[in-house]
Amino acid sequence: MTNKEVLTNYVKHIASALKNAGVQDVVISPGSRSTPLAYAFAVLDDFTVYRQIDERSAAFFALGLAKASDKPVVLLCTSGTAASNYYPAITEAHYARIPLIAMTADRPNELREVGAPQAINQINMYGDHVKWSVDFPLAEANEQVDAFIERHVQRGISISMTAPRGPVHFNIPFREPLLIDLNLTLPTSTFTAHMSAQAMLSEEVKSQFKNLLTKSKKGMIIVGELPGKLDKQRFWRFAQALNWPVLCDPLSNLRSEVPADCADLCIDQYDALLKSKIFGEEVMPYTVLRFGAQPVSKPLTLFLQKNRPAQYIVVDEDPAFRDSLGVVTHHIQSSIEAVINISVELERSSETKKWIDANNLFSAMVQTYAKDTHDEGAYTHTLFDQLPDGVDLISGSSMPIRDTDTFFGKTSKSIKVFANRGTNGIDGVVSTALGIQAYRKRPAYLLIGDLSFLHDVNGLIATRFHETDLTIVIMNNDGGGIFSYLPQASIEIHYEDLFGTPTGLTFEPIAAMYDAQYTAVTTLNNFQEVLNQKKEKPLRIIEVFTDRKENVQAHRQLWSKMISRLEANE
Repeated sequence: MTNKEVLTNYVKHIASALKNAGVQDVVISPGSRSTPLAYAFAVLDDFTVYRQIDERSAAFFALGLAKASDKPVVLLCTSGTAASNYYPAITEAHYARIPLIAMTADRPNELREVGAPQAINQINMYGDHVKWSVDFPLAEANEQVDAFIERHVQRGISISMTAPRGPVHFNIPFREPLLIDLNLTLPTSTFTAHMSAQAMLSEEVKSQFKNLLTKSKKGMIIVGELPGKLDKQRFWRFAQALNWPVLCDPLSNLRSEVPADCADLCIDQYDALLKSKIFGEEVMPYTVLRFGAQPVSKPLTLFLQKNRPAQYIVVDEDPAFRDSLGVVTHHIQSSIEAVINISVELERSSETKKWIDANNLFSAMVQTYAKDTHDEGAYTHTLFDQLPDGVDLISGSSMPIRDTDTFFGKTSKSIKVFANRGTNGIDGVVSTALGIQAYRKRPAYLLIGDLSFLHDVNGLIATRFHETDLTIVIMNNDGGGIFSYLPQASIEIHYEDLFGTPTGLTFEPIAAMYDAQYTAVTTLNNFQEVLNQKKEKPLRIIEVFTDRKENVQAHRQLWSKMISRLEANE
């Protein structure tokens, strides 16, 4: 066989194994050393290929695809620092349990660690932030190498999709010349299929679980960010039978499409409610049942740390379950579906009624607040209130996700909420949003701060290569708004230089650069009008100008008024 034939056979087996393992989406950044695989993915109809020039943005774009699809997504880049730029998104994927498949092309052994250009040590370069890493052999006419490729690709995909899901790394060396035969068809894999058993609870575990719940005089359900596609109707029937309040993080996506007869149990104002110590003491649960990750709410975190429920049950498929507060007493290693299929019927407690009444009170106050105030909270509430049915919402970190927690109320609309909360970083959010929208192919809205937007302006390059339907709402308070709520803000010296970090930048030139529809907003009425205007271009940027100090003052006044009203009604 010629070198070209050997190399073509090699990449065909890689592609065939990926297809056999269920991979469909591939994100490619341009580069020379990855040429053989880039050509293979490009000419095969078995894969959907996305392009992104910037590897850092490409990795977050792939993260968005994987979040939206709930399937493994391949990332392909050339050797050298191109692979290093995957690291932030891989770190997020590790902690958010997202199945990214990083495929880094590499130099052959004779060009490693000898000063060859664009050659770095790529073996195990992502360390413990990937679940598995393998350095592939060089292409050769050898059936054993073909078998190695097929089984290691399948093994890697299976590892990435096994709970807890996460990224894996294939490092693939290529020796020049790098061209392959473009008239290629995929071979039949000798490895036929990987079959995964469905996890089920034993009768003993079911009995123990029922006993834990039935002996609880008062309890609550906490639901954080959830993976995959949860059967919401089944979940709400489970909660309805328990008759416990359900504290729904916005990323649980249980605040949307809430069944009417269960809507009272959906508590969406818990973050504000738990700022009241008196209320917290009155609704202190004996049992907490948590699904998904710990929610973003700081008051909820402090409440649980202080009160330490007698029974804190976590449902988590990972044996290394998440317990950042050190309060978990029982861990059920299981899928959520297996647990919510258990029926436990309890009487509604007085504590549940207090949660419902307080939540209704706060929800009404938020509505009034949004009409009479003009801070970022009012803007975000207006955005959420006017979101059309059948769209996606992507929230940035820092203040956007906190305002989403406070102002995104329960709704009958079909709105799915996404965010990067694995590591809570403000980087890569634009690219993640574009990846989510590219896969789901329905209109999407991104709520983001000015600094986070600056971090990932390069991500907008993707709009030049792929169909887009994204509205970006930038809350421009000229700096890091979240720091205004932290103790650092009380010390004026060096605060602006180190934390506020004002740039004085506005984004109309960026919008023009990417041929985006652009509007600057300075009043709430103007914002409402803009949201109701027709979207004329694939990318729309709405820049809302706010004041950091006014935002802090308005938020704190709202919380203070809420607590006063709540405690007066007790």
